[in-house]
Amino acid sequence: MATGISKKHSRRCSKAGRCDCPYEAWVWSKKDGKKIRKRFDREADAKSWRADALNAIGKGQLRAPKPTTIAQAWDEWHAGAKEGTIRNRSGDEFKPSAIRSYERAMRLRVLPDFGPRKLAELTPPDLQDLVDRLLADGLNPSTIVVTLLPLRALYRRALARGELAVDPCRGLQMPAVRGGRERFASPSEAEALIAALPIEDRAVWATLFFAGIRRGEAMALRVDDVNLATGLIHVLRGWDDEEGELDLPKSHAGQRKVPIAVVLRDPLLDHLARTGRSGEDRIFGATAESPFNPRALTDRADRTWKAAGLERITPHECRHTYAALMIAAGVNAKALSTFMGHANISITLDKYGHLMPGSEDEAAGLLDAYLAAERGRAEDAARSATGAQAGAQGAEEAADPHEQATEAV
Repeated sequence: MATGISKKHSRRCSKAGRCDCPYEAWVWSKKDGKKIRKRFDREADAKSWRADALNAIGKGQLRAPKPTTIAQAWDEWHAGAKEGTIRNRSGDEFKPSAIRSYERAMRLRVLPDFGPRKLAELTPPDLQDLVDRLLADGLNPSTIVVTLLPLRALYRRALARGELAVDPCRGLQMPAVRGGRERFASPSEAEALIAALPIEDRAVWATLFFAGIRRGEAMALRVDDVNLATGLIHVLRGWDDEEGELDLPKSHAGQRKVPIAVVLRDPLLDHLARTGRSGEDRIFGATAESPFNPRALTDRADRTWKAAGLERITPHECRHTYAALMIAAGVNAKALSTFMGHANISITLDKYGHLMPGSEDEAAGLLDAYLAAERGRAEDAARSATGAQAGAQGAEEAADPHEQATEAV
């Protein structure tokens, strides 16, 4: 058996032949003056952990684990996330809605089984059993993925602090998450949906359709944030249903400038003229001081669209529509990522890449059109240069009468 790995036989084990007793792997931590141990059902897992642990100790990234339970680690993480001292991978504070989602997943599906367990004791098979059981219970795959998110956050922090060498959340076989039907309204349908609404609701829905801002961002928007002179909406804040106004919409990337299209300009002008709001007033608020009620807004719209025989659409689907329209208009992915407030362009590509020109015929056509345009510009430039050279030569000859007289003699 490999060095640093041994069988931990129980008292009842005869030690004769093969047995189901666990394997124990250990490494020596000079900094802590003690062994760091971990048990596994399979020798291969013990070897893999020991190799990772030796590498981590050599880099000073592993310490002897504290006797912290998962429940204790969660309480510490939860408090730090709410205070803003524990942040997400982008370095931004966790949003209140994300913290609430994590808390619900831990309370309902993780802590009942794993709360008393030591953080260092949890193994990949333990978590795989959890995933398999939740799937067998009929939970939606996306719910199972969300259940693992707070655990991944706990172990990511423990690894960063050198308290663990191996993340048990890695390598799990997760159920595939199939996205539901994403509704996108066509330009004519979007205009019909807006036109059918009560006049007081048209501007906010037009902004959702043609600026692509999030519902919470629309709730927090002030008149001063909408600059019709420069044609820009400045998205500076967000809104949480429980916490109220947020200084950041969703992340630092969420603070952005969104261009005001012509199709949005008139609804905004009409809305401001009708309401008389200005300055720090909530542009779409139920009052100048308070935001609109999102449930009331969608309920009014649903009743109106049903009566008109139109298919309902949600504020988030309006955001999808904006992305689809911008892509169809030829806006590049980087610009769209900025306008949407995504943390990075990969989010935009992952979510909307299938809408972008991508077939062989489309790609070849785009390349041919670009090369033809460049060829035409090059030929125009060459003709202009030739004409200018000929004109300059003629002017030079006409300007030298002595040389002309000499040639005549």
